[in-house]
Amino acid sequence: MGIEATGKLHTIFETKQVSEKFSKREFVVTMSDNPKYPQVVLFQLTGDRCTQLDGLSVGDEVRIEFSLRGREWKNPQGELKYFNSLDVWKIEPARGAASTGRRGGDPRDRDVPPPDDDHRPADGRSRNDDDIPF
Repeated sequence: MGIEATGKLHTIFETKQVSEKFSKREFVVTMSDNPKYPQVVLFQLTGDRCTQLDGLSVGDEVRIEFSLRGREWKNPQGELKYFNSLDVWKIEPARGAASTGRRGGDPRDRDVPPPDDDHRPADGRSRNDDDIPF
């Protein structure tokens, strides 16, 4: 599941060597779709991707591509626990982007023109000439 989001770097943690072959680096992004209720979200980079945070600083606006991951774990007492993680594939400086946190991000943040939603043939009439109410 590929998801994009933008926000401001809130906290950057050091890389942790979890096992001989596995390392991870966590960071926190503040996403403020609604400035009254900003969301402070923990993401993680793993393996070779940990270096993507090098050169970025707290306060930088960033664009993130990530996957939502989840797993089940049974503790020693036999209780099932569930964990979620936001595994980042790519993090880069945002280009003047406002925080979105929505799937696909804000189309205004990309270098592509907005879609043309009007698929009617061009017949010289204006859009206001249409008498259909939908």
